[in-house]
Amino acid sequence: MNLTQDELWNTIATLGWDVRHDNIVIEIGGTVVSGINQPEGYNKKWSSPLGHRKYNKDAFIVLKNLSRDDNTKSQPMDREHKPHHLNNR
Repeated sequence: MNLTQDELWNTIATLGWDVRHDNIVIEIGGTVVSGINQPEGYNKKWSSPLGHRKYNKDAFIVLKNLSRDDNTKSQPMDREHKPHHLNNR
């Protein structure tokens, strides 16, 4: 598949995003960052230095529209919680 820039713009338009006003970002998923500080003389074949990023073979690109994030927190129910099935073990 050869993704063209026109296909990208068409996809964004299909989603109803406004490229002039929405905050659209491109991120990479499917990566890992080493969080272990390795001692001197560590085996570089099996470990990575602290902060090193590796991209998995199945890494992917994510388009995010930060302008349309729903940042509302979950709200408590407006009624008493009464489950239909009780756990009687």
